[in-house]
Amino acid sequence: MTMGNALRCRWNAWRTAVRRKRQCKEAQLPGPPAHPLALLPWLLLGMGAFSNLFQGETPNPLLGGLGVLTFNSCYIYVAVRSFVKEKRESVSTLLALALMAVVTCGLALGYGGSWTLFFPLLGLAAGATLRGRPLRVTGISLAVLAGAVTSVHEGWGGLDTAYATWISTIVTAVILSLSETVRELRTAREELARRAVEKERLRFSRDLHDLLGHTLSVIVVKSEAARRLAPGNLDAALAQVTDIESVGRQALTEIREAVTGYREGSLATELDRAHSALTAAGVEPSVRWSGAPVEPQTAALLGWVVREAVTNVVRHSGATRCEITVAGRAEQVRLTVTDNGTGGADCSPRSGGTGLTGLRERLAAAGGSLAAGPGQRGGFTVTAQLPVEAPVATAVPSGTSTLTP
Repeated sequence: MTMGNALRCRWNAWRTAVRRKRQCKEAQLPGPPAHPLALLPWLLLGMGAFSNLFQGETPNPLLGGLGVLTFNSCYIYVAVRSFVKEKRESVSTLLALALMAVVTCGLALGYGGSWTLFFPLLGLAAGATLRGRPLRVTGISLAVLAGAVTSVHEGWGGLDTAYATWISTIVTAVILSLSETVRELRTAREELARRAVEKERLRFSRDLHDLLGHTLSVIVVKSEAARRLAPGNLDAALAQVTDIESVGRQALTEIREAVTGYREGSLATELDRAHSALTAAGVEPSVRWSGAPVEPQTAALLGWVVREAVTNVVRHSGATRCEITVAGRAEQVRLTVTDNGTGGADCSPRSGGTGLTGLRERLAAAGGSLAAGPGQRGGFTVTAQLPVEAPVATAVPSGTSTLTP
């Protein structure tokens, strides 16, 4: 592989990792920030009233200042409590909202002008506090009240204030309701995931207990029988040992079937196991890996190919050497398993077996291919090709055997 191809592979891998990280962050966004600070900046709508007070343009400024202080205090109180359902629905919160309505009407009737902008703030507080039918009734009532009160000073201009009050009420309620719904859905999803994990753990522990409890009991009983029979009846003791071996092999088979769904293939792990299995079988292993790292989904499927191919080498080839080569390119990864055994003379047990057939179907579904047959220099060769980002399923291929050194 040239330096340019290597750099391109690394660049593509980095871009893929960044894109997936960004997508994960976007999927975890909980929606609008559910915090009282999101409502407090709207108090700036009352700056016009403050300006009138400080500039001495307000008759009876003491009464006006007391009204502003009361309104702002109630608004902050309601805003802080509106994000907790129990506090939002409490009597004290509703009383503070009602007091805000009385103060708003008094200030708008007494002063008019910029003082009418307290009505949209009142609508915002009502939208943050109320839900359902009370919200609809209150929203319409506040809009009508705002229009009627401001029309005393503004005439038909009171319709603008009425509309602003109604919009602030409804939009605030919709945004906060959606935010609450998103948080509830995320909480429910996490709870369902937690319960599913607990359920699977319980099932797994129960299956292992059922599988191993009886099997180990039988092995213990037969071992004790073999120990007792060995001094006087060696043949009977050997029969018990044979039974123990049979029970143990069956237990291994059942355990493999039980844990199959709990293990995800790892190409690096399977290569290590292949090296160990080949060495134990007297086959000289050679493992080479070049190119960029392989995506987890692709690596999982290639791991099953390594497992099946090496298992066939150990069981059927009679080989003395096996070479495993992984070559990663920009858009494709290639895996080759080659031995120098008798596969070229009799390849039917390996090329036509259910393991390779199932793998061939799975690789085809993932946009790849699998070829198996006699090598050019004798022996047997298995070649798998996959896209770098192959959509691989996690299920175990039908007929795929496990490596047992």
